[in-house]
Amino acid sequence: MDERQRYERATAELDPPFAILDLAALRENAASMARRAKGKSIRVASKSIRCRAVLRSVLEMDGFAGVMAFTLPEALWLAGEGFSDILVAYPTADRQALAALAGDPRAAREVTVMIDCPEHLDLIEAATAGVPSRQEIRLCLDIDASFVAFAGRMRAGVLRSPVREPGQAADLAAEVAKRPGFRLVGLMAYEAQIAGVGDRVPGPYGRALRMVQARSRRELIVRRGRVVEAVRQVADLEFVNGGGTGSVEKTTREKAVTEIAAGSGFYHPRLFDFYRGFTGRPAALFALPVVRRPAPGVVTVLGGGYHASGSPGVSRLPQPYLPAGLSYDGREGAGEVQTPLLGRAADDLRIGDRVWFRHAKAGELCERFDALHLIEGDRLVDTVPTYRGDGKTFL
Repeated sequence: MDERQRYERATAELDPPFAILDLAALRENAASMARRAKGKSIRVASKSIRCRAVLRSVLEMDGFAGVMAFTLPEALWLAGEGFSDILVAYPTADRQALAALAGDPRAAREVTVMIDCPEHLDLIEAATAGVPSRQEIRLCLDIDASFVAFAGRMRAGVLRSPVREPGQAADLAAEVAKRPGFRLVGLMAYEAQIAGVGDRVPGPYGRALRMVQARSRRELIVRRGRVVEAVRQVADLEFVNGGGTGSVEKTTREKAVTEIAAGSGFYHPRLFDFYRGFTGRPAALFALPVVRRPAPGVVTVLGGGYHASGSPGVSRLPQPYLPAGLSYDGREGAGEVQTPLLGRAADDLRIGDRVWFRHAKAGELCERFDALHLIEGDRLVDTVPTYRGDGKTFL
């Protein structure tokens, strides 16, 4: 029985649109990431999961510990739901959430917030000034991990932290130490130009990309190590976080890094098909119903305009996955309320049949669906709410 037959049998009683999670594929992907980490713990990026039940399931597997949240309100909610060791990966300006954190002893023990400048400290102080019995705030320092060459004329990576060099990091760590009510416990540096960019690309561009990534790795190993050494002179760090799904086996080699971050690899969305170092199984999919047959070789499905975030382009569109051989109409693409699909496979589809898609990115799929239907083999074994199904929309 092939994948499409399994999914069709398992969901025969459901009416699309809906989303599924193949549990065997999820477990296989998780085990692969744990092997690639070679003994170092993987902190699970919640933005790539966005479902409490799945997040708990992953954290029960060997090799995974701690959550990397994407907003402070999310982290507070997860702490209230029993999750622990939660790192908020991005700085916050949410004054109400900061006040709530400072007033909740358990949340303050379990949640760490991100900073990269003294202004973040100023904002936190102002937001928590009136909180009775203010708790100590745990902090993590974000370091720029991008690759810069040719006197700054070339940059590979993302625009994140302004802190780049050991001296800058040590100065900010010293600023934290001077202010009561804060404790610097972690350091993070995310090498997006390696972890988030697939290197299985043909031709001259692929060769150039791999060369830049190799140079970036060499530079970052040295610089990140020096940054960590400088900060440890000032603060007793509990963790140093680095990497992502696309760089697990590379980042784990660095002695300075104590844990890896990863999330997309669990669902293995379309953007993660293009890496030479690992392969994964598509685990999260969504089904849309065929509602029109406008012409030979054409069907139209309901909905489909689930574009992923990032730089606009065709790589951000969902992939028509099953049956194989369907593609978008270049004039319409993935539409808000309907999407035409072209190809010979369209002639075998009838009104009411399903087309199965893979989202370009991982957790963003869960912003479109309020539940994930969990599939084991050819059986539907459970249905669990996504963040959306829990009534939570953090961004």
